[in-house]
Parts: sequence; C-alpha cells; structure tokens
Amino acid sequence: MDPELTSFTQTAGTTLVTLMATDAWQHTRDGLTRLWQRLQPDRAHIVSDELDASREEVLRARSVADHEMLSELCLQWQGYIRRLLLAQPEAVEDLRRLLDDVDSEAAARITQHGSASGRARVYQAGRDMHINER
Repeated sequence: MDPELTSFTQTAGTTLVTLMATDAWQHTRDGLTRLWQRLQPDRAHIVSDELDASREEVLRARSVADHEMLSELCLQWQGYIRRLLLAQPEAVEDLRRLLDDVDSEAAARITQHGSASGRARVYQAGRDMHINER
C-alpha cells in the first residue's frame, strides 16, 4: 500500500470515529453503508452492524475519557477502510468525498457558549483573536 493511501486510511479511520459522536453521524453511517453495499454487498450488513456497535463504544469511551478505547476504535476502522480500499481502489475518491462533505457539515454547525460571573471574562472566537487589555 502506498504511503499516500496509508495516510488516507489513517485519517479516514480517525475522522470516522470522531464523527460517531456528532450530529452528523446518521448521514455518515448511511453514506458508508451505501458505499459498502455498492462495493462489497456481501459485507455491507456486517459493516453496518459494526458501525452501530462502534458508535455505542465511542459514546461510552468519551463519557469516561477512555482515550485508549478511542484509539483502538480508530485502528479498527482504519483496518476496515484499508481492506476495502485494497479490494476496491476506485473507492478512495467516493470515501474522501463522503468524509469531506460530512466533516464540512459538522464544522458548519459549531456553536459557542460562554458565561462569566463576578469579574471573570469570556473570550471566544471562530478564528483569530487579538486582545489588548490595559
């Protein structure tokens, strides 16, 4: 497997596990299931079940800050994606497009909330922030 594809599978697996804990999950899950149904229909049901199980594990791991479990799930999904792309190299662009679309949708939904009491201050920014206090 070439280094670029290896890097992509690592990024895709990590992105997928990250998306499992977001509002964009259902869209991501549906897109991945359709991709597997098209490319490996005999494995699509298994992958669909694994996606559901992994999401539950991600939510549990995040609730107790179990970073080791999250890392294991990233590796697991990197393996699934790697095997898919080795068998169906043409799927790279489809998977890249799906994850880019979902990732950009999730980024567009970011909200910030801040509260301060007493003499405290809250500074929030969506990009660069410059504060000049005297």
